[in-house]
Amino acid sequence: MAASALEVVLSCDAGGSLWNCNVWEPRSGTTLTSYRGGNTSARGLCMLAGEYLLGAQLGKNFISVWELQRKDQLQQKIICPGVVTCLAASPNGLHVTAGIGESIYLWEVSTGNLLLTLNRHYQDLTCIRFTDDSSHLISGGKDNLVLVWSLCSVLQVSFARMPEPRYIWSRHTLPVTDIHCGVGGPLSRVATASLDQTVKLWELSCGELLMSVLFDVGIMSVTLDPCEYYLFCGGNDGSIFHVNLFTEPDQREKSFQTDKGGSQIFKGHRNQVTCLSVSMDGTLLISGSHDETVRLWDVQSKQCLRTINHKGPVTNAFLTVASANMFNPDSKPSISLPKFSRHVQTSEITENEEGGVITLRLQHNNKTRWNPCEREYGRKVEWWWKMSHDLVEWKSRLKDLEWPTPWFEEAQESYLEKAEELYSVMCAAADKHMLGDGENTKMRVVELEDEVKTLKKINRDLYDFSVQVLTSHK
Repeated sequence: MAASALEVVLSCDAGGSLWNCNVWEPRSGTTLTSYRGGNTSARGLCMLAGEYLLGAQLGKNFISVWELQRKDQLQQKIICPGVVTCLAASPNGLHVTAGIGESIYLWEVSTGNLLLTLNRHYQDLTCIRFTDDSSHLISGGKDNLVLVWSLCSVLQVSFARMPEPRYIWSRHTLPVTDIHCGVGGPLSRVATASLDQTVKLWELSCGELLMSVLFDVGIMSVTLDPCEYYLFCGGNDGSIFHVNLFTEPDQREKSFQTDKGGSQIFKGHRNQVTCLSVSMDGTLLISGSHDETVRLWDVQSKQCLRTINHKGPVTNAFLTVASANMFNPDSKPSISLPKFSRHVQTSEITENEEGGVITLRLQHNNKTRWNPCEREYGRKVEWWWKMSHDLVEWKSRLKDLEWPTPWFEEAQESYLEKAEELYSVMCAAADKHMLGDGENTKMRVVELEDEVKTLKKINRDLYDFSVQVLTSHK
């Protein structure tokens, strides 16, 4: 069994009373092994290089790491600066990335160094994915944005500059819930799901939108079959929608329509479908739901072949090829996992004291002396200043819904005043810095940080309130 290409299912639930992660054979339903210790959060389970299993702990600020063959013993805990909302490991096993709040953290596996943090989302991240060749990183968040990052370009940016995404996809109007990357590396297609009741299909090579499908319910999960003929979308009502990508007529934007018999819908779950995965041959579909079950479906007949009960809402469920290490207790990982760093290495060349490993970061010639922290705060302040004026549009939308807005108007006025004040302070700080007053940089950064935290809280409260109002009227 260890030598054959065995496809297994890994599943987790929020209860975690029996185990953290369960491994079972899909066709027979037989439990093969399980990993104990804690509860793994949604979008927080992944395999690293076929040697380790990583699980971001639910509501906690660390990632649990197991050697695949040592299921009862944690190899280490990766301590993070905040609660991990999503986690992914590159298919080539070189990098691990995590979404923590609004930031993306990227580690190098060979050294454990935290290479960088990416700060271009304005709300918490919900999902993060690598392409199958590990060349690109794709992130989605509650700010409705999907960002595509070229890993090569990001790692070559100097510390004095903030990395920029290759594409910014902003066609969703409500939080992004799931992302799926197809095959083909930089030529692959990317599917994104959102609470705005749409699933969008993108071309990674050019960044163009290929298709948008509108449903009657919010979509919580999405996946493609290996040949990319079909799109599977999990709704928040328990339905799984089967979309044929090659039906006529070929339209850029269309609404999902089913026949009288409902042959394009998998029915069986009683609550939102949070996980979807298709087998390598495209004949089986795995789905996980908040109704505390994982179901195995036959794609052609849409019949449920097996139901695996869990002790809580299912947070992760996917099909993967089991490595030889998973079932051989005497085997050892071919690579040892170092201790992961909590802080970014800010020097161009750093030396690992234990192993003598030298990490070289490519550095561009940059003549500006502007502090990178101030660059980041300046960028965020400018965005909040812009968003404060966009609140007028939100206000008009709420009025169209006949929703009482006195609290909203009061918050908007306070928000505008704070944004204007902070923007002027930032401009004054920039002028002083350009004149050479660099000894007060730390003081200015602390002051700006306090103001930024206040505005972030106001922005998050207003955003959550608006999303709640808009979704309740759909």
